[in-house]
Amino acid sequence: MNIILIIFDSLRKDCVGVYGSPPWGKIHTPHFDAFAKESLVMERAFPESLPTLPARRAIYTGRRVYPFHNGDFHLKGDFIGAPGWGPIPEDQPTLAEILSENGYRTGLIADVYHMFKPSKNYWRGFDQWTFLRGQEKDPTRSGPGLTQEQIDYWLPEEMRGRGKARIEFIQQCIMNMHDRTREEDYFAPRVLKEAALWLEQNQDADKFFLTVESFDPHEPWLAPPHYRKMYLKDEGPEQVFSVYMNTDELSKALLARTRANYSGVVTMCDRWFGHFMESMRVLGLLDNTMVIFTSDHGHSIGDRNYLGKRGYPSTPEVFDVPLMIRFPRAENAGYTSDMFVQHHDITALILEKADVKPPPEIDGISFLENALRSKPGRREHVTIAWGSAVTVITDKWWLNCKVDGSGVLLYDLRTDRPHDENLADKHRGVVNDLFIRAKKDAKVDFPDWLVSLAGSHADAPGCSDLAARA
Repeated sequence: MNIILIIFDSLRKDCVGVYGSPPWGKIHTPHFDAFAKESLVMERAFPESLPTLPARRAIYTGRRVYPFHNGDFHLKGDFIGAPGWGPIPEDQPTLAEILSENGYRTGLIADVYHMFKPSKNYWRGFDQWTFLRGQEKDPTRSGPGLTQEQIDYWLPEEMRGRGKARIEFIQQCIMNMHDRTREEDYFAPRVLKEAALWLEQNQDADKFFLTVESFDPHEPWLAPPHYRKMYLKDEGPEQVFSVYMNTDELSKALLARTRANYSGVVTMCDRWFGHFMESMRVLGLLDNTMVIFTSDHGHSIGDRNYLGKRGYPSTPEVFDVPLMIRFPRAENAGYTSDMFVQHHDITALILEKADVKPPPEIDGISFLENALRSKPGRREHVTIAWGSAVTVITDKWWLNCKVDGSGVLLYDLRTDRPHDENLADKHRGVVNDLFIRAKKDAKVDFPDWLVSLAGSHADAPGCSDLAARA
């Protein structure tokens, strides 16, 4: 059996039709929806560690990255994206390496430029890896620079903040887009077209494992204008930038344009995902290939007055992820499961379906049998790490605090609007019990540098003054 893993960066779960709609209205995803009808749909899937690179470490190895031991990276030519933002440890075998050793031809098609920086090694184990350049600040081009008129168009003055960092960011982003005049030139189309070409070129393989990594719909939200016009026809300055800050001072017009551009990029991803799946059909691969569809995390776009993503305070629009598995011949179509699963469980599922024994150190748990039998699965909770904060989610509770136990937020998931009220002070026993689970999942004590980092970060508004204790 062939195996394909497709990851869309920053794709919100509620922007995939089978899961509902975001607060600003329905997004057109007909190809995602068609895929869902032929798939096992997991309704409670979560990352293990975030953001971009820690999430992929967990998926590519099946091992926990949390609590970031030996994860305080300061590598030349890189920026400190978050704790754990580094290469895959050399002593951890990757999924591609394991499958390659067991007779699979392996391929990686990606434009997630963080994976390909000189200090990284995320292509390890792939027989072919193709890096499609130009996302964000990837230095693909050095000129010509933007005129002031172009800067004013792409980065409205109220989005610039203090200093030159945001102007420099948009300069490189748009400069990289010079000469891209057709839809096929944009990022998600290039990735999915190249992935379809890989399928054509590797028809002689007895069995293959292909990983497809689309940085879209991560910001900057660049797509041909007709996609934005599906959601907002008003003309004016663009807004493709995420400020990672409160949106109270952002005009309604710019927030609406932000949402329209994000929605447009999601729909563009959907269209070219449809191209990829049609290529599979034409090549006769739908009957002998398992396709796994997921995201690393979502993105807040005005939710709770925030534009960006963060691990503290943690919220569903960022932490819930879509996860759908289409089996050969659409076997198990129509099944849904609300059991807890995490990114590193995907690795265990792939190895099980490939009939390959997993390494003894793997932390992921294969979930297929329980999901198809509507059983609750082996996870009673999930622990999700981002930076110096940890989130623990059960059937009833959502705990978010820093690893030193401070800044506690506790929400009751049984209420209609659970994230509106922090109940930490009313349920100290629950807080301490969930924090104990977080420390148990860490297996060992939190590294000193991470505890120190937690102490340097401000508490979230409305958090409890009482620290969690284990």
